[in-house]
Amino acid sequence: PAGLWTVFTLGGVGSKSSSQLEQCSPLASQSLLLLLIFFYFFISDNTAFSSSNPHAFQINFNSLYTALCEQQKSDQATLLLYMLLHQNSNVRTYVLARTDIENLV
Repeated sequence: PAGLWTVFTLGGVGSKSSSQLEQCSPLASQSLLLLLIFFYFFISDNTAFSSSNPHAFQINFNSLYTALCEQQKSDQATLLLYMLLHQNSNVRTYVLARTDIENLV
């Protein structure tokens, strides 16, 4: 998972538009889209979480928060943030507990 976030934040491309992101860093763009697809299917199919190891996938919320703050102009990153805030109570609690939430807004 850490490798995906490294690719997601590759080159500090947060200040560029989505089309510039795809041209400058196609791997970061494709990784973000892949995360959105995984997230959508895991929400749609609740049986995916019924495995014997519910903690098989862990994310560093601080790294995620930092990456999302840097990618504010990306539609894909905004969609990922929206889905995480509405579907994951752990992410929602973490974001609301941050003292620098204005960076995200």
